Amino acid sequence: MQLFERIKEVVKVLFVYDEEARVDLFEAFPAIKRFYRNRHNLFYLRTFGDISFSVIIIMGLFGPQDQSRNVSLFLAWGIWWVTVVMSWFFMGRSWCGICPFPGVGRVLQMLGLSLNREPSVLLTKYRAPFALIFFALIIWVESVTAMKSWPLGTALLLLSILLGASVMAILFRGQSWCRYLCPMGKIIGAAATLSMIELRPDLRKCKTCRSFSCKKGTDTAEGCPVYLGAFNIRNNIDCLMCGRCVYLCDQDGPRLNLRNPFVELVINKGRSVTCSYIIPFLIGSQLARFIQHTAAYRVAEQWFFGSNALAFTVILGLGFIFALLVIRIGAYLFRITEDPLFGKFSPMVPVFVPLAFTGELAYRLDYFLVHIGNVLPTFGRQFGFKLEHLQFSISTPLIYWTCLITLCIGAISSSYVLHLFNTRDFEDVIPKINYYALHILVLFVFVIYAFLL
Repeated sequence: MQLFERIKEVVKVLFVYDEEARVDLFEAFPAIKRFYRNRHNLFYLRTFGDISFSVIIIMGLFGPQDQSRNVSLFLAWGIWWVTVVMSWFFMGRSWCGICPFPGVGRVLQMLGLSLNREPSVLLTKYRAPFALIFFALIIWVESVTAMKSWPLGTALLLLSILLGASVMAILFRGQSWCRYLCPMGKIIGAAATLSMIELRPDLRKCKTCRSFSCKKGTDTAEGCPVYLGAFNIRNNIDCLMCGRCVYLCDQDGPRLNLRNPFVELVINKGRSVTCSYIIPFLIGSQLARFIQHTAAYRVAEQWFFGSNALAFTVILGLGFIFALLVIRIGAYLFRITEDPLFGKFSPMVPVFVPLAFTGELAYRLDYFLVHIGNVLPTFGRQFGFKLEHLQFSISTPLIYWTCLITLCIGAISSSYVLHLFNTRDFEDVIPKINYYALHILVLFVFVIYAFLL
């Protein structure tokens, strides 16, 4: 009976919108808290990630360069990317807590090979534009270099991100790369505002704290790697959910909560500068990447002297401008973008977060579903096993409908966020005709996605 009541509570929290309702997973499932408090568990997960990425990089650098004989491509673009995108919804930024990219930097810091400086003002002030530029570069390189069929290129891309994280670790204390510049981290942080999981402090206990060990650390353990500490966590954007504060806190303050996935979107209302940059670019880049696989793109290439790089650059820029324009039109229809209590906000950014999330998932799922049937034969060809009989393929209509249904869920969720705005914080503020126009705007973007599929 107790288990039934617990399941009932979980279902209610997930599917009935209530800004205050939470299930403390540490209390409901003590084994989860024990897992976080045992720092060896995080070490094992990180080690597994470090080894996995090392294998992918080594296979990319020194393995066969024929995509039909090198399984590292599917591991990187199929398994890793899809897993990361799925984690946005289920686990917030938990991926960042075990990410292998800061691994070398942590070792260098442990060896004393770091200047251990505080992050500069330039870094903290312009982190969102810097991270956006890096993400745009990754998307551009992925799209114009046939990266998904080039093992060496994939390995070099991963090494370049590893290099960036390592250089930042040499210059600054902690994981400054993860907090300020990591393009993946900013994307994950923006999308994690849709997560059903959050790590938050019990502020009543934090008020009695005098050591602030969750941020500063102790004599035997470093503090929060991204300079937050549990008491500073207000959203899912910056917290890595690595659980170090759970281990360090002597007040038992951190809580891992299950929540309705739309709560943070509605509460924050697009006030984060990170989300204001990242979400429109994510949408614009998805549209550009979908367009790249259409016949119309081949025509566009001819307009740009047959250059794939130039054509994609222009379309990527136009996609970003289009997404910004849609968000600006939505803000105009919304009628209110400033509040005396919490200042300026961008209401259409949280509205489009679900569609941006499912758009990225659909794009990555397409690659996964197209290539999943060749994984075992590719592995066999690479390592000398005869596994050709295990090859299979998933039909194109099934792939299309899987991606389309994924996008439908995103569009419905975006409309639901609009509904929550209209019936709660901004009831009777949005004119009815504008409210319907906002739904049409969401539908318009969804139709473009569906058409480009």
